[in-house]
Amino acid sequence: MSEFSPTPKDKFTFGLWTVGNPGRDPFGKPTRGVMSPAEIVDLLGEVGGVHGVNFHDNDLVPIDASEAEAGRIVGEFEAALKRTKLKVAMATTDLFGEPVFRDGAFTSNDAEVRAYAVQKAMRGMDLGARFGASVYVFWGGREGCESDAAKDPVEAEARFRRALDFLCEYSIERGYGYKFALEAKPNEPRGHMFFPTTGHYLAFIPTLKHPGMVGVNPEVAHEHMAGLNFTHAVASALAADKLFHIDLNDQEFGRYDQDFRFGSANLKHAFFLVKLLEDHKYAGFKHFDAHAYRTADRADVIEFARGCMRTYLILRKKAAQWNADAEVKALLRQCHRPGKDVDALTEKFSRSKAETLLGMGFDRAKLAGRPLPYERLDQRTLEILMGV
Repeated sequence: MSEFSPTPKDKFTFGLWTVGNPGRDPFGKPTRGVMSPAEIVDLLGEVGGVHGVNFHDNDLVPIDASEAEAGRIVGEFEAALKRTKLKVAMATTDLFGEPVFRDGAFTSNDAEVRAYAVQKAMRGMDLGARFGASVYVFWGGREGCESDAAKDPVEAEARFRRALDFLCEYSIERGYGYKFALEAKPNEPRGHMFFPTTGHYLAFIPTLKHPGMVGVNPEVAHEHMAGLNFTHAVASALAADKLFHIDLNDQEFGRYDQDFRFGSANLKHAFFLVKLLEDHKYAGFKHFDAHAYRTADRADVIEFARGCMRTYLILRKKAAQWNADAEVKALLRQCHRPGKDVDALTEKFSRSKAETLLGMGFDRAKLAGRPLPYERLDQRTLEILMGV
């Protein structure tokens, strides 16, 4: 086995909608055949090294399925999981695809739509719990507007809060033990989303009745769509102890939601993301929320899935090389100027520390003249990535 061959211990997962994507886009019909959930699980078993599979409620059971049909599909799915030894790591609810959610789900202006959305989420949670999912993701794909004339954003946020509070209580009452993870996106499919970035959700979570149950599920493509630095968003989540799940893919900045194979568009950004996750010992699931190119056949879809995991593992090794590199260490020593006595003055306020700080003299010219060899540090990073 290669050092870049994944194992289930790496906690890599894929959604039914990722490797099962038939190659359809807004301008073209599918280019691959539709696979059943069981067939998708078997494909992931063929990929090798995958920890688990994730699903939306209606990825697994079609929304209009009869009771008999639902039972058959679930039974086949369970058998495929047993064959491949894959786990269900995360589940979520489709609250965006059906016409009933055209104006939102939890934030809809229609009270009956809001109630239906909560009911649908409860049933999705039941389904996820049946398969042992420990994380439940909420992506508010239609929670937004095209015109601010349509909704009061304060009331919309309150509606979203009430729904999550209710669902937290439902999980507690049923003993599911879910960790809820909220997923942000700046736009698409709505013109304006109510929670466009990970930072918006990190500010929202403390207003909930059960904030300890709720974290975030940041996605590379969603932050890159808005031109933001994804690594910084993940760092904020780590600092707040709220990184409950993560969606890995890739994205050209400023484009539509592309969901490329991880690391395929912005390799340096992917490197610093992997380095951050590894340096801070993130132990959660790493979900590849990506799609193979529309040109791919089944064999190439398998290569797509293997490529996502292989790139992560290669970058994990590169991060270890970067951390151990003698030149990197020397450059960092030039850039980092620790001063325990100085830092101690501002770590915790006291009147005496404030007076000491006010009385200190700082040589601005000397401070401004200290070298910061970031050009060389960045070049050395590129050389490590390029294998030089």
